[in-house]
Amino acid sequence: MARYDTTRVEEARQEFAPDGSRVRPLLSLESGSMAEFELGPGQVSRAVRHRSVSEIWLVLSGRGQVWRQQNERRSIVRLAPGACVSIPVGTAFQFRCEGGEPLRIAAVTMPPWPGDDEAEFVSGEW
Repeated sequence: MARYDTTRVEEARQEFAPDGSRVRPLLSLESGSMAEFELGPGQVSRAVRHRSVSEIWLVLSGRGQVWRQQNERRSIVRLAPGACVSIPVGTAFQFRCEGGEPLRIAAVTMPPWPGDDEAEFVSGEW
């Protein structure tokens, strides 16, 4: 039987994701994991592609943009509170914070994040 877990964002350990953003891993189940990501004002993540996981992001605060590309399909989307975007497996992506407050994103990763070698560095938009 699976156990019930509870955590609070402010109590979670803070690390750096392979793309350079700050990340707080929150909880994980067999089928997915959740984390909070943050970029400070003016920061730009490194462009990466995930080898085996997909993600769904929900912007909590701040403003910015995300660039996504699969083969010739390319998109740049504005990020603001309430925006929800998908990052399908194999999609190259990069995001940046615009304005004076940090860009904070809640992300669900499916299946759970396997480790730092999951992210493959690619050429990005910025």
